[in-house]
Amino acid sequence: MNRKSFKSHFKFNKQERSGIFFLLLLIVIFQAVYFVVKSYPLSEKANSLTVDEEYQTKIDELRSRNQKRDSISVFPFNPNFITDYKGYILGMSTEEIDRLHVFRAKDQFVNSAKEFQKVTLISDSLLESLRPYFKFPEWTQKGSKETLGGAGSRSSMGSETVSVDNAIKPGKVKDLNSATAEELRSVNGIGEKLSQRIVKFRDHLGGFLVEEQLSHVYGLEPEVVARVLKDYRVLESPAISKININQASSRDLSKLVYIKYDLAARIVAFREANGGIASFDELIEIEDFPSEKLDIIKLYLQL
Repeated sequence: MNRKSFKSHFKFNKQERSGIFFLLLLIVIFQAVYFVVKSYPLSEKANSLTVDEEYQTKIDELRSRNQKRDSISVFPFNPNFITDYKGYILGMSTEEIDRLHVFRAKDQFVNSAKEFQKVTLISDSLLESLRPYFKFPEWTQKGSKETLGGAGSRSSMGSETVSVDNAIKPGKVKDLNSATAEELRSVNGIGEKLSQRIVKFRDHLGGFLVEEQLSHVYGLEPEVVARVLKDYRVLESPAISKININQASSRDLSKLVYIKYDLAARIVAFREANGGIASFDELIEIEDFPSEKLDIIKLYLQL
């Protein structure tokens, strides 16, 4: 190869020089990309993709709400009034529920967790899981409940018992709903404060529906109630507008003397959690509900 031909291999025109320049430029760019990727591993890039904490908190909160909504909330309840559906939810078998219903059909009640197990024959493990939610009326813890009978019988009024003498003098019985504070003070044991308290309580109720409500007046002793009922009875019941328990708000329910706002809120929460209230007996399952006054309270409610 002569010298002239050797030089021809390194002799480039303008177009060839431009091509070589761009080729070198691409090589440099690829090398730079290679070193950048090598300097920042993929793991670090993955870690750099962080979730916004505020949005994650909202997502967790929504997930928690959905879990609570799908779960079944168990409120304190009187086991004497367990329905088929309620028993199924609590984990009772059909046979165990039927035993309770047969027992209740005889107008009998269980008054303790042990009695409940004796009647239904549920397992010890199921009893232990249900026991914390059992809520029996107060009188079951204090003694046997006595019912209103004939002359000289005793009537259960709240946690106290009242001896009622039904030997009413003919022609002298007055209407308890129209009695004035001055007239009530004529009864032995009732002074100015108690008489005013009775009238005030009656006004809040809109009038006594049944005579048993007289015993709900704060500070009125059972024996004094009995004396009042010798001369005063509910001769004319007042007209009341019943509250729809499945539609009323907490504020509406709390207008009833026997239901405070906190209890009203629990009733609404129970109603929403269970898709409505089908029976007044379900109210006993709600925490702090005055089960001993259920028969009176339901006079003011409707389903």
